[in-house]
Amino acid sequence: MANKVIHTSGKRKTAIARATLRPGTGRVKFNKLAIDVVEPKMLRLKLMEPILLAEKYSKNIDFSVVAMGGGQSSQIEAGRLAVARGLVEYTKSEALKNEFLDYERQLLVADVRRRECRKPNTHSKARSKRQKSYR
Repeated sequence: MANKVIHTSGKRKTAIARATLRPGTGRVKFNKLAIDVVEPKMLRLKLMEPILLAEKYSKNIDFSVVAMGGGQSSQIEAGRLAVARGLVEYTKSEALKNEFLDYERQLLVADVRRRECRKPNTHSKARSKRQKSYR
C-alpha cells in the first residue's frame, strides 16, 4: 500500500490528460504547476471538484495531472475526468463511484462529442453553405 501508484487518463475534444496518484500529503499539480496558480479560478474549481467531493480519501494522496492538446477548458475537463477515475481506482470504493455518478456523470464517463469535419464546397465551416444570389 505504501508504494501504490495509479495512472489514469481522460479525454475531452482533442485534449488528453494523464493523472498520477500516489501516497502523499494532498498536493495537486496541473502541468507541473501548483493548483493555486491555475487561472481562471472557475477552471481551478472545476479541476478540484472530484478532490473536494472525495475529501476524506484525498487528504493523503498527491495528484499530478499533465494535459496536452485542445484548449484550456478542454484540458481542465480532461484532467477532471482523469482525477475522478484515478480516485475511484485508488480507493476501490463503490460508494465513491456512486457518489460521483450521482453528482455528475461526466466525472467518470467521457464526453464523446468531437468537432464535425469540414465538408467540401462549404464556406470554411462544417455546415455553412455559399450564399445564393438570383439577381
